[in-house]
Amino acid sequence: MAGPDIVDNHMISGNASGAALRISLRRIFQHTAEVLRLGTSYLGLAVLVSAVLIASVPPLRGQAQQLHELAVAALQPGGLRMSAAYLDAAYGDGAAGRADGLSGVQPVTTADGLPWPILTEEDLAAAQEGMADVPEHLQFTQVLAKSEQQLNIPGITATQAEALRSYIARKYRVAKSAAGALIATVFTVGREMELDPQLLLAVIAIESRYNPFAESHMGAQGLMQVMTRVHKDKFAALGEGPLAALHPLVNIQVGSKILYDCIKRRGSIDGGLACYVGATGPSDGGYGAKVKAEWRRIALASGIPIEG
Repeated sequence: MAGPDIVDNHMISGNASGAALRISLRRIFQHTAEVLRLGTSYLGLAVLVSAVLIASVPPLRGQAQQLHELAVAALQPGGLRMSAAYLDAAYGDGAAGRADGLSGVQPVTTADGLPWPILTEEDLAAAQEGMADVPEHLQFTQVLAKSEQQLNIPGITATQAEALRSYIARKYRVAKSAAGALIATVFTVGREMELDPQLLLAVIAIESRYNPFAESHMGAQGLMQVMTRVHKDKFAALGEGPLAALHPLVNIQVGSKILYDCIKRRGSIDGGLACYVGATGPSDGGYGAKVKAEWRRIALASGIPIEG
């Protein structure tokens, strides 16, 4: 017969086992409740994200379509200077007369539903006729075709031009033909503005790494990251709207003009670069040093002396 101590020990042991079981069950219940709560939260988040995506897909499709139209326009002979016949054929009669160009006009689609304009020979002839007043260096496809064969830039040797093109194409992963076309344009525009073309190439490198469709969080766009809402007058002086900021060659013209004005206003290249990046105080955050370092690297790679 068990003594009182043994009975008490059994009772204590049983109570302890029951308490441990209750604690284990409570923990299991708590973990299960936590898992269910997290699962419900993630399910709600997934539903919310899906709803946002469903709501935003049409605007995103519209933006993608506009970017597609811009890219196609940029590669047309003469860039964005599309003829009235082209606009009317692609977007319906009267589109060419609209002040805002492509915006708000529903494009005509092809048989398979793609937003691609169908151009006749008459349309192309009209476009060519409308290009008569376009400077040669703004006709991107023509410059591109020339650079495919040999990059001829007055004042520098073929060896220097090829070394410059190879450096930019390799470092910034740009097609050699496109790099050649951009270099030819920069040298033309830079000499017109009395700016060292290699300085402009350095600014492009730091601003966009040669991405013509780059856009900053502040809204600066294109190769030279031009603030379109600030410099509408410079686009208007070229007969273009702000949309042309994404056109590589127009962007170079406007960006070069901004840099020229900044240097003239501040009286030096250092001050001009600080002005270009928007610095109002004595410090430009190291922007000028970055541009000048790349300027030297470009000159060293090409063998073309720095001007100015």
